[in-house]
Amino acid sequence: MTTPALTPSRVLRSEWHKLRTVRSTWITVLTSVALLLGVGILMGATYTSDGGDSDVDTVVLTLYGSQLGGIALAVLGILVTAGEYATGMIRASLTAVPRRLPVLWAKATVYTAAVFAISFTAALLTFLTAQIFLSDTDQAASLTDDGVLAAVAGNAAGVTLLGLIALGLGAALRSVPGAIGAFVGGVLIVPEILGMLPYAAMDTVVRYFPTQAAGVLGSATPLPGAASPGAALLALLLWAAAALAVPALLLNRRDV
Repeated sequence: MTTPALTPSRVLRSEWHKLRTVRSTWITVLTSVALLLGVGILMGATYTSDGGDSDVDTVVLTLYGSQLGGIALAVLGILVTAGEYATGMIRASLTAVPRRLPVLWAKATVYTAAVFAISFTAALLTFLTAQIFLSDTDQAASLTDDGVLAAVAGNAAGVTLLGLIALGLGAALRSVPGAIGAFVGGVLIVPEILGMLPYAAMDTVVRYFPTQAAGVLGSATPLPGAASPGAALLALLLWAAAALAVPALLLNRRDV
């Protein structure tokens, strides 16, 4: 009996099988969707036109829960890579694919496709559900309004790229707690600290940090003092590429 040839499609299929058959995937995904939808319904149901939030972008308002749901998906990204080191499954994966790097690219590709599809669907559902409550307020909007659908898709793209950064941290650090700590500290907290420093240059730097750039993509109207959507997307792509480049270099330089 001949051994089936190792092809990119088979590596992708293997990673997809692992992603969808692990219990933690469903837990983190359902948690993310529940947070996004729950917060969106809460924001819509409690909003009043005279409450002082009329200047808030309607997509930002309805998808406010993506900040919490995105953390759950970032944890999923970490589990996709660092979780295999914790269980020892990575030895089998790299034995089956001796060149190693295709495993990392397959994990990143499968994660990106799955999380974007889930995030976009959940964001679309949340926006439409929240608008049921907002239909008689000054936050009433539809997907055909200028910039709304792009912002919903941008929100999903931002959440996905933040999760991809987390996936890269997990692959580089090979520790679930360590990668979660690095993501929370480096991606979520450090920009807030830098933004409080009394230097004008820091404001320029911070606007291109991952969470700030993701916020720009999820807004239908320009945010004051923020980067342009194109620059924000480029910044996020570069952050994600850097987060994956580090484990890619380390993967062939050290033992499993």
